[in-house]
Amino acid sequence: MDDRRSAFAGNGASDVTPEVPKSFVAEIPKGFETEVSEAEAAIESLFEAYAAGFDDFDVDSIIACFQFPVTIWQSGRGNVFDDEEELAENVEALLAVFEREEIVQSRFEIIEAAGDDGAAFAVLDWRQERDDGDAALEFRCRYALVRDEAGKGWRIALAVND
Repeated sequence: MDDRRSAFAGNGASDVTPEVPKSFVAEIPKGFETEVSEAEAAIESLFEAYAAGFDDFDVDSIIACFQFPVTIWQSGRGNVFDDEEELAENVEALLAVFEREEIVQSRFEIIEAAGDDGAAFAVLDWRQERDDGDAALEFRCRYALVRDEAGKGWRIALAVND
């Protein structure tokens, strides 16, 4: 499993969990904790599948993480991919870079995440490593997420790479 903090527990600025007065806890609506953990699990699940797709060089698994049309901003330029076929060409080119750079593992840390029933935003730090554990690529990416057709999982609708 990837080494990451839960973005839903705070902004990650401190490893110290503040003590919450019992009077505040009593005011939290019943079921709130369950909703947060379900949202966290669903977003983490999306990015775990996304990272595994890269680790396995599996174009179809990577593409399954997106909602179409999807926009990807990189190097100051946005590209809109209307369907799976258009994105597949881009993903194949990216995997060729991974192969050339000998990248074998993608790790991520969720820095921030927020959302509601239909949309969410997430900021992730990525580290893509070679077999010896050295970082080949490290970068931050911001995502706009939408619910999948079943309304249970998340899909990437927009990605902005730093």
